[in-house]
Amino acid sequence: MTENHKMLTSAEIACIWTAFMNDSMSKCILSYFLKHVEDAEIRSIVQLTYDLSSTHIEKLTSLFQEEGIPLPTGFTIEKDINHNAPRLYTDLFMLTYINHMAKVGLFAYSGFISMSARKDIRSYFREGLQETSNLYDESTDVSLSKGIFIRAPYIAYPSQTDFVDNKKYLSGFTIFSKQRPLNTIEISHLFMNIQTNVIGSKLALGFAQISSEEKIQKWMIRGSEISKKHVQIFTKALINNNIQPPISSDISITDSTIAPFSDKLAMFHMSLLSTAGIGNYATAASASQRSDLVLNYERLSLEIAQYAKDGADIMIQNNWLEQPPGTLDKEKLSKKKEV
Repeated sequence: MTENHKMLTSAEIACIWTAFMNDSMSKCILSYFLKHVEDAEIRSIVQLTYDLSSTHIEKLTSLFQEEGIPLPTGFTIEKDINHNAPRLYTDLFMLTYINHMAKVGLFAYSGFISMSARKDIRSYFREGLQETSNLYDESTDVSLSKGIFIRAPYIAYPSQTDFVDNKKYLSGFTIFSKQRPLNTIEISHLFMNIQTNVIGSKLALGFAQISSEEKIQKWMIRGSEISKKHVQIFTKALINNNIQPPISSDISITDSTIAPFSDKLAMFHMSLLSTAGIGNYATAASASQRSDLVLNYERLSLEIAQYAKDGADIMIQNNWLEQPPGTLDKEKLSKKKEV
């Protein structure tokens, strides 16, 4: 038996299952973008992204079939997309969205590679990482040319290296003295989490706008408000350090209320962003050295986790939450045998 025909590990099954779910969602959304995008440069980026997702779905489908593992239901254009719905997003928002999701993909693919042992699986995800890196480059270039790419804040170049000489460096709370200035690592994470929350807020508002279910509308609006609140907290941290965070122009949604996406797809997408947000906050907390920032990330993570839990409850009630592959419940099997 060759290396490539060894059974997939649980981690590898988890990786290809997650990748299939994400790509099936992306293909649906991008097919709708292609129906409405007008700008030629942005259309080329949308087409490239759609083609990548389509190719990934084909390769992953073959892999599932070869291994004899049931194919995830995921999302399909026939069931989850209404191409006849009017334009919901501006062209500039589509570009910003793709650039943001490419960054999410870079983190995902690097994680998939590190969890995989079989050579063919590592090769697949390594190729995906390279494709996503190229997509990020191209979408960034177009965003820069359109004047909508938001750079992180600038600071004066340091004139010398330095070492921490006091434990107060790690403290974010002080009564009798001024807080120490933010370092570049802390600034970068604050900035990144501002950007991701801005995207999340606009997506949630768009999904609330097109849903006919009151419970989903309320959950989406709640998500948008949470994102706005987090943006204010992170922005305040920068402003208190005399750093004005760059602000994008209003590249958002139209006033259409006709749903182009199924509620199932919209709920899954917001759950995906919530999971990514918790991961971002955990990374930011571990990288930040001021205790007030760490505590902020920890408490805000709990808020997102509760929001995600409430979203999962809605999905379960509607039979929308697809279960990842898992181990057999031996106790359940034994009881079934006894009957």
